[in-house]
Amino acid sequence: MPLVAPRESGASPAHYRSVMHIKYFLELYEAGYRDFTGISLAGADFSRHILVDVDLSRANLKGADLSRSFLTQANLDYAALNWANLSFAKMSETRLNQADLTKANLRGSFLVRADLRRAKLSGCDLCHANLRNADLRGANLCGANLTGANLRGANLGGANLSWAHLTGARLSGADLERTRMDAVNLEGAWLNGVDLHGMNLAGANLKEAKLNGANLDHANLSSANLTHTTMRGVSLVGANLSGSDLTGAVLWNGILDGVDLSRADLTRAHLGEASLKAAVVVGTEFTESVLPVEARAYLYDSVQGETRWTHRPARETLNQSQFVDRIPQQ
Repeated sequence: MPLVAPRESGASPAHYRSVMHIKYFLELYEAGYRDFTGISLAGADFSRHILVDVDLSRANLKGADLSRSFLTQANLDYAALNWANLSFAKMSETRLNQADLTKANLRGSFLVRADLRRAKLSGCDLCHANLRNADLRGANLCGANLTGANLRGANLGGANLSWAHLTGARLSGADLERTRMDAVNLEGAWLNGVDLHGMNLAGANLKEAKLNGANLDHANLSSANLTHTTMRGVSLVGANLSGSDLTGAVLWNGILDGVDLSRADLTRAHLGEASLKAAVVVGTEFTESVLPVEARAYLYDSVQGETRWTHRPARETLNQSQFVDRIPQQ
């Protein structure tokens, strides 16, 4: 259906494509018109409106209020949505390819299977958003708030999550290949079974995170906060954990062959049945940790130096650990 101006206005259709009154827009939508490509509706109030299957690609929607609106299967590719309010909006299977959502409010939004490839989401609020199976490849989420967000099965390949807040976020099954995660906050996040091999997580906050069965081979976790993190069956082959805090962490049955634990804190950590072949344990704190009996001889031969926090001989702290045998199979 072609875009036509109201008869009484005398304005041209081109005028209404560049600047359109919200009332006229809604009238056209109700009449069945869907193609609003490139229009300008900056600051408009669309809250609670049903705009299913609408085409707003390349539209100017800066500062617009789209809260609690229904935008299911809408096309917002290349749209300008800076500072827009999309809180609790329904956007399943919506296209937002290369859309600019910088500083936008997407709190509680429903973005299941949405296309957010190369979208600009830096500094936006995605707190408790549902992004399950969403496509976020190449998206810029630097500094975004994803607290409690559902990212299960999402594709974050090549995305930038540096300095993002993912406290309590669910990332099980997510694709994080080539994702940037510098200084990311993953406290209490669910990362069970996620492939993070070779990832740079230096200084990351993973306190109380769930990483059971995750692949962290050759990852950089230096100076990371891993206190009370659950990592049963994790693979950390060749990983860098130097200076990291693993107080109370659970690494039962983990593979830590060749891992760098120099000046790491393993106070009260549980490493029962873990493999520690060729692990670097210079200045490592072992006070009250649980360690596999198979690693006892190697650890006593290799441990040396002074611990980082208590400034005690590392061997002395090893004497205060507990070596346990394998748990018999039932």
